[in-house]
Amino acid sequence: MAADSIDIAARGVGIAEPRSRMGLVWVLSAVVMIVLPLLFTSGFAITLMSQMGIMIVFCLSYNMLLGQGGMLSFGHAVYSGLGAFYAIHMMNWMAQGAPWLPLSLIPLVGGLAGAFFGVVLGFVTTKKSGTTFAMITLGIGELVFAMSLMFPDFFGGEGGIMTDRVIGEPFMGITFGPGIQVYYLIAAWCLLSMIGMYAFTCTPLGRISNAVRDNPERAEFIGYNTQRVRYLVLIVSAFFAGISGGLSAINFEIVSAENVSAIRSGGVLLATFIGGSMFFGGPILGAIVFVLFAVALSDYTKAWQFYLGAFFVLMVLFAPGGLASLVMMNVQAIRQRMMGRLAPHYLAVLASGVILLAATILVVELGYHRLLEAGGSTTTTVFGIAFDTASGVTWAAVVALLVVGGVTFRWAQQRFVRAWDAAEAAAMEQRG
Repeated sequence: MAADSIDIAARGVGIAEPRSRMGLVWVLSAVVMIVLPLLFTSGFAITLMSQMGIMIVFCLSYNMLLGQGGMLSFGHAVYSGLGAFYAIHMMNWMAQGAPWLPLSLIPLVGGLAGAFFGVVLGFVTTKKSGTTFAMITLGIGELVFAMSLMFPDFFGGEGGIMTDRVIGEPFMGITFGPGIQVYYLIAAWCLLSMIGMYAFTCTPLGRISNAVRDNPERAEFIGYNTQRVRYLVLIVSAFFAGISGGLSAINFEIVSAENVSAIRSGGVLLATFIGGSMFFGGPILGAIVFVLFAVALSDYTKAWQFYLGAFFVLMVLFAPGGLASLVMMNVQAIRQRMMGRLAPHYLAVLASGVILLAATILVVELGYHRLLEAGGSTTTTVFGIAFDTASGVTWAAVVALLVVGGVTFRWAQQRFVRAWDAAEAAAMEQRG
């Protein structure tokens, strides 16, 4: 892609859409959330969409730090994980006769717990900014993870804490036992959280956090306490992260040390960057893609982490603004009526990309089978075709396909970039 176009797209912060359009966006989002389970009715699909809803809230809460406030955190799972622990303990206390609370409000318990720890831990972490802030959050995350194994009475040790979400008498026939009922609960909280976090971007605190991100010295010069701004933003972010933790406790009915681990913190960072941290909708795209890799793709291949890592590297190299920047670039191209010129080049990139992707998958899958199944059968099936991983002919054909795919994709990409620049220049001349 043209570097200038990526630059222009990447400068958009989450408030690019006029406020008058956002009501329609939320209505359409609600309709999509309602209709999706009617189209995809399998248990696996419902579980997948539930996890997407949880991850969307988690990624958006993280982006309040990274995208809105410019704070790179390596320990954001602390707030969602501790929120999940308090939520699951509340569910167990309710089952033992504690004051009754509707299960639909349990995510609020997680949110309040997340906010509380945001107040406590954020006071320390936000004393510094930049790389120092990132290192402090990493240390806090590792500290909490170590504590999760040291205090089994609260954290449950290596086995974690389990619960049963079917508590109390059914309300209007709703027990939250079936997965579809849990999905709609997650969808409702996801939509409310999205609206709340978008509204935050329009508040004075949300706007000044952008200023602190872009130029903290000037923000200090005009009278703002940048440490206090970072602190308040972190508390709000921790609240929504805690909500995602509460939803996770309800969905999985178990919370363990993994919920506060560096792996989970790294996962939300990966997802947010893939989607595009400079756009409000970017983390939503990133969350969906991440869950597809981690849940859907992991059912089909042991190499899903390799594919996720490779996809992340490609995004860093060719689309640093994330998936959202690519979407915005193409929306702009449609508005400028550039697609007529670009359509043949899009098809060439797509066709060569499919060849390159297929060849890459073959190399990875055959290589994984050869290494992991060294003592078993040398035959594996990819794309419905049987391949002998011990055959030199097979490897020669796959490598040849990889070379052809790589060369043709590079050729198509270069032509596409030149065509994009020419179309963009023509559109600017017409506007001028």
